[in-house]
Amino acid sequence: MNRRYRKTIIAGNWKMNKTATEAKKFADDFKALLPKTKWCDVVVCVPSVDISAAVRAFKDSRVAVGARNLFYEDHGAYTGEVSAAMLCDLGVKYVIVGHSERRAMFGETDAIVNKKVHAALNAGLNPIICVGESLDQREMGVTMELIALQVKSALAGVAAENIRRCVIAYEPIWASSAPPSAPCTARASPAPSPFSTAAR
Repeated sequence: MNRRYRKTIIAGNWKMNKTATEAKKFADDFKALLPKTKWCDVVVCVPSVDISAAVRAFKDSRVAVGARNLFYEDHGAYTGEVSAAMLCDLGVKYVIVGHSERRAMFGETDAIVNKKVHAALNAGLNPIICVGESLDQREMGVTMELIALQVKSALAGVAAENIRRCVIAYEPIWASSAPPSAPCTARASPAPSPFSTAAR
């Protein structure tokens, strides 16, 4: 990867784990483990209820706090949803968009992902756009075509100057969901060459 043009990012997704109290303790332990050299950006994407605690806990460190999801509307009668403006007001810098679990369990389409990308960018957030293929798609040999479609769909209509604010995170669904007992070849795979995992 050419570091002159792209930045390396390590981002952790807490999914539905940790209370606000646990987030504070984790932050204290994690900051003590960070190397002094800064060769990449570090992001922790936490549950919405943990954001305030995480922002306070990671203050004055080089760890940025991200959210796991957002809704594409600014406000309105959308019970259970969180807007980009709400996240920004809490001090969030990044937000995960298009995670495979959101696509599979909550029916998020490429069109919805695109709306969320625009909402994030318009509010000043950096979207972490998740892409990746299933095992069936990989075995069919359509990995590159699928990921290209996911990336193009997510970035449709995004101004050229905003592309640099987008993070493309490649995570093959079949590898991330494989059981720990599965062979290494069934649990890990290098990212397709045109796409760098969590690189911006």
